[in-house]
Amino acid sequence: MSCPCGHARPYADCCGAIHAGKRPAATAEELMRSRYAAYCKGKVDYLVHSLHPSKHAALDRKALAQRTPWTGLTILSTEGGSLFDTTGVVAFEARYTGGAMRERSRFTRHEGRWVYVDGDPG
Repeated sequence: MSCPCGHARPYADCCGAIHAGKRPAATAEELMRSRYAAYCKGKVDYLVHSLHPSKHAALDRKALAQRTPWTGLTILSTEGGSLFDTTGVVAFEARYTGGAMRERSRFTRHEGRWVYVDGDPG
């Protein structure tokens, strides 16, 4: 079965390897895709781990654990977020049964790894 993030690779070889800590997300887009897959798979600990530490105090783990029937992901644009950047923005559309949401997510490197900072609807 292919990875929920939209790549044709099996989950274990794609976002599953990132979730399991076998390798870090190499780019902001890869982190965004891995976070989407984590929502699909109910990987709350990974969602917390991939969130900037400054956001942990306001985190609602119970809300993160609520499962939405996600049905697909489309990356709309990326700005920065490469191997050589320290910040990045990924605009995406995530579809779920009955609708879709769009967001412009901001990412930064923290202690050498990509983390999610925040996002704006859009």
